[in-house]
Amino acid sequence: MADAKVIPFGEDRPRGAGERSARRRTGRRRATDAGGPEAGEAPLSAVPGGNGAGDGGDGHGEGDGGAEGPPEESPSRGRGADGWERRLAQGLAFLRRRVTGEYEVDEFGYDEDLTEHVLMSALRPLYDKYFRVEVRGIENIPSEGGALVVCNHSGTLPLDGLMLQVAVHDNHPAGRNLRLLAADLVFMLPVVNELARKAGHTLACAEDAERLLERGEVVGVMPEGFKGIGKPFSERYKLQRFGRGGFVSTALRAGVPIVPCSIVGAEEIYPMVGNARTVARLLGLPYFPITPTFPWLGPLGAVPLPTKWTIQFGEPIPTDGYAPEAVEDPMLMFNLTDQVRETIQHTLYKLLVERRSVFF
Repeated sequence: MADAKVIPFGEDRPRGAGERSARRRTGRRRATDAGGPEAGEAPLSAVPGGNGAGDGGDGHGEGDGGAEGPPEESPSRGRGADGWERRLAQGLAFLRRRVTGEYEVDEFGYDEDLTEHVLMSALRPLYDKYFRVEVRGIENIPSEGGALVVCNHSGTLPLDGLMLQVAVHDNHPAGRNLRLLAADLVFMLPVVNELARKAGHTLACAEDAERLLERGEVVGVMPEGFKGIGKPFSERYKLQRFGRGGFVSTALRAGVPIVPCSIVGAEEIYPMVGNARTVARLLGLPYFPITPTFPWLGPLGAVPLPTKWTIQFGEPIPTDGYAPEAVEDPMLMFNLTDQVRETIQHTLYKLLVERRSVFF
């Protein structure tokens, strides 16, 4: 198999004009066959509550958004003979590119071609049909330039990070991709390490984050870390400490806005009622969860509950107005960190009040 091309920092990644324009029109980064037709792609529907990010509808492909006549069929869904033929052609084109090495990998290991055609396609049924994710405020992520998305973390297993990546990937009108900062443990696990790199994730350190932001990427961080994802079910939707404000200093150095993000629904997928600390220490894990179904039901206990999710992006907090020496001001770091944390916490409470049911 031929080697992929590596794109060094400072060089623009070459893109086909047709592919980029199609992404901007639809808001969903569905890759088409190289040089193939783009006609027939359905416009992305807006999410419930209407945030101006789409054309109306429920954001999950179920509503008609008030459009006249039958909704246009999306080629990525592959319904009908033409849809299956198109999907087959795209699949064959993807395989050809993998064999010939006609795809690109950046210095962090991000493989856009694989992410577009395989990883997002694998996650999308979980996002669309199982968790039925509703996205609000996607327009608060800027259309260009760097931005730091700061989000709460929960759920025992980090599915919230993956669903957040799909939310940005599939709903942003400019077709942006979220580059998540992940814990060291992610890059110590076989297979998971490779998949995380190819999906655009990188180590949660200030150096990598600043390089991505200065490059104009949208970076995602969950400051609670394992304290948030491994907290007991009794403390659900109560934010843990956000550390010492490292994400704030990173945003200040890069001069990018901070976008608070709140996720409701992830807390209930694996209700953690206990923690087997001895087992966790033996396995080298930060915690070993005990839920109503795991480990009692074996592998079946690892199936998440089908909760209904809402992801809301808040108004961006600008940082480009501060002087360079502001990063050395501990009081400013504390105030901005607390502002972001309180914004996320307040939004979580608001979404919980609006929620009709955990599952609907």
